[in-house]
Amino acid sequence: MSETMSFQIVFVLLCLVAMVAALAADRMRPGMILFSVVVLFLCAGILTPKECLEGFSNKGMITVALLFLVSEGIRKSGVLEQLLYNLLPTKNCSVERGNLRLLPVIAGFSAFLNNTPVVVIFAPMIKNWARRMKLPPTKFLIPLSYATILGGVCTLIGTSTNLVVDGMIQDAGFEGFTIFELGKVGLFIAIVGIAYLVFFSKYLLPDVSSKDDDIEQGADSAESVRVEAVLGARFPGNGKTLHDFDFYRHYGAHVRSLHRNGVRLQGNWTETRLCANDTLILDADATFIPTWGESRVFLMLSVMDAEPEMGKKKRYFAVVLLILMILGATIGELPAVREAVPGLRLDMFFFVCVTTVVMAWTGMFSPRKYTKFISWDVLITIACAFAISRAMTNSGFAGVMATYIIGLTDRFGPHALLAVIFIITNLFTELITNNAAAALSFPIALAVARQLGVDPTPFFVVICMGASASFSTPIGYQTNLIVQGVGGYKFTDFVKVGLPLNLIVFLLSVFLIPMFWSF
Repeated sequence: MSETMSFQIVFVLLCLVAMVAALAADRMRPGMILFSVVVLFLCAGILTPKECLEGFSNKGMITVALLFLVSEGIRKSGVLEQLLYNLLPTKNCSVERGNLRLLPVIAGFSAFLNNTPVVVIFAPMIKNWARRMKLPPTKFLIPLSYATILGGVCTLIGTSTNLVVDGMIQDAGFEGFTIFELGKVGLFIAIVGIAYLVFFSKYLLPDVSSKDDDIEQGADSAESVRVEAVLGARFPGNGKTLHDFDFYRHYGAHVRSLHRNGVRLQGNWTETRLCANDTLILDADATFIPTWGESRVFLMLSVMDAEPEMGKKKRYFAVVLLILMILGATIGELPAVREAVPGLRLDMFFFVCVTTVVMAWTGMFSPRKYTKFISWDVLITIACAFAISRAMTNSGFAGVMATYIIGLTDRFGPHALLAVIFIITNLFTELITNNAAAALSFPIALAVARQLGVDPTPFFVVICMGASASFSTPIGYQTNLIVQGVGGYKFTDFVKVGLPLNLIVFLLSVFLIPMFWSF
């Protein structure tokens, strides 16, 4: 091995270790952390400027961006609220029955929509419904987040991670996934995972959150409403205390309590520095949610114990557009259709572009404000993930790691390698973020397959499953962080109910994937 190659391997290793530490410490947004690492690789000559920028033009990344807008169009239509409102039992409901009716439907929605808006819409509805049914909301909110994750693994567009891996597959010169291909395994995982949540969440999740114990119900004035607000990354008061940041002057609402990591802060909490994903309980007037409901300043706003406001206009048109997008992408991937229109690739990218434009021109979302519905940090993270993956290959780091992993498992065959790739990916997901985990695991998996001379597809699929299986901590998925704030969960609550689910997904993935994709 040349001295230059040795230097590059060590340099990449040090940068990746620093990146994981920075992501775990959560001192900076993931996109900026990954971009900083890409710039270091550029300065070291491991990446060319073209390779640094290739991720920003990747079809998978652009598809994720457009799906944010499609999800916003569906959210604005009000169809999700109406469907869930009609589904919720109105009397004689148990925890098991409630989850049995809710979770499969929620998983079905999240198979085709971005997980975050699904959780943002449903979390306050389910919380208020559970209180009216005299049931602990804590029995339903973590299962809500987990159901969106389980639904996401069933389709190509169910989670950004699948699209990221698909984009890397195509960049490596392989045929990408079709829209329902991952469902061969994902559907089994979703069914078993939902069954586990239905039967065991009653026993593993707390009966009452610390927030429910502490919050005084009702506002100070009959004219005000009690609002629950989850702070977003764009909240201007992040890093400041409520003493320094005059919340009332900015938003016309009084802060009654501050909750972090599922716990209401006591003592002199107005001197605590605010950060993204904190939950504030506010007393506000009736104009607060209409004014700030579409702002990226807050991840979620909901009136506590209020009936959901149903949208009426364009509801059915939104559903038709979504169905046509899914059917079009499914039919467009058929060999007969490809042969009929060889000059046009009728894939998910094509149909999501068309759907986005139609939604914009018909007012399904505001075409003047469309940029605020896109999570730009997620897109930058994805684009930089492609560059980091390329750097791992260019430097030889991926090959060295593959050789080491093969050496550890050479007596057990490809199934053991599949298990190792899942574990590596899943650990990265729980510690950092799902897209970064996929970026770190992909080049190693590809190098393993090439050194063994086997089909890499099973390894690609296991990365999709491992990167999505973020159940044991609230860190890896934003939906987990949202329900942690809304439900008042402790970190250990995720461990108790999530660790067995991680094990279930691991065993099903290692067992089922080789049955559908041979080595």
